Amino acid sequence: MPMSPKMVENPLLSPTSLPNPLPRRVVLTYATDESFAPMSRTILAKLGYTILTPEEFENIAEEMGCDRPDLRIVDERNLPEVPEDGGCSVPIIVLTGRYGVTGADQRIAGAVKRPAGLHELYRLMQQILEDTPRTAPRVATHLSATVHSGEREWTVAVLSLSENGCLIRSSETLLLGSSVRLGFELPDTGPMEFAAETGYQLVPDVGLIFHAASPANREAVSRYVDAALLGFDPGVRPDL
Repeated sequence: MPMSPKMVENPLLSPTSLPNPLPRRVVLTYATDESFAPMSRTILAKLGYTILTPEEFENIAEEMGCDRPDLRIVDERNLPEVPEDGGCSVPIIVLTGRYGVTGADQRIAGAVKRPAGLHELYRLMQQILEDTPRTAPRVATHLSATVHSGEREWTVAVLSLSENGCLIRSSETLLLGSSVRLGFELPDTGPMEFAAETGYQLVPDVGLIFHAASPANREAVSRYVDAALLGFDPGVRPDL
């Protein structure tokens, strides 16, 4: 039996602790809870995407200072319920069956198979709404890691982590485009090593992009990020 996750205060989740502020987006859903994978809506809310029903939005729109949503998520069977927008249309992500959607409705920006998973929705939301889209959620961390570059080896701090890469603070200079190996350990997972490349600088820190990560390592990081966003103790594996 899976262990019951233990809820804890997670100071890493405050927006000011992340390298960049989280966006605040209002998303209306025209779909049942069963149309989403477990916990996906909860985690998306932690990532800055507030998902409301039309009724909930109507009740608090004035308080939020918002007269229209940024996006709609609509079960394909509920498309007739979606109102027409005056002027610029609100984009729609359709939750559909295996056959997808056609391009007949110009408001439809993308589609995801039901039940919609966190990572599929996150990628689409980022592509549709953000100027610099990410492909995977990230979380602030306080992890220690080891960098191997040629004959050199030294310790760095991992400031944020996603399944695709991380932001590190290093006492040693890392040139952009350098290939390195990064090793660290996650609670209840054991040592992991990633081939990575220095992809960008966020002065004084450096962003590493993981290359050819094993499915097991990707899954372990993904579960760690999801658990941290939900406020679980990272040492306890939640049943997500």
